[in-house]
Amino acid sequence: MSSESEVEGEVVGDRIQLTRGEAAKRPLIQRLNRIEGQVRGLRKMIEEDRYCLDEVQQINALTAALREVAMAIIAQHVTVGVKIAADSEASEDVAVDDVMRVLRAAMRFDG
Repeated sequence: MSSESEVEGEVVGDRIQLTRGEAAKRPLIQRLNRIEGQVRGLRKMIEEDRYCLDEVQQINALTAALREVAMAIIAQHVTVGVKIAADSEASEDVAVDDVMRVLRAAMRFDG
């Protein structure tokens, strides 16, 4: 079973609420654990007064890693949103609006 099939959702009000199975959560948690390690490494670099460029490069790596987590979450949300929109005409507008809301929020952290 793929991790995407382990993600389900339902329309709650004007939003899609995801429910992830363990297989869908696992890669997200693993990425977040690695990011925690990178943050600890950055903290240590600052405590040790490391070269600023090294610190900035670590921040850039953290930013990229967080974006990848966001993209994985967005992919899950869009997949579920499309399924909901296809399954129920009544939920189509809500699903499309919610997917667009999530995509707009994701675009804001690039700018």
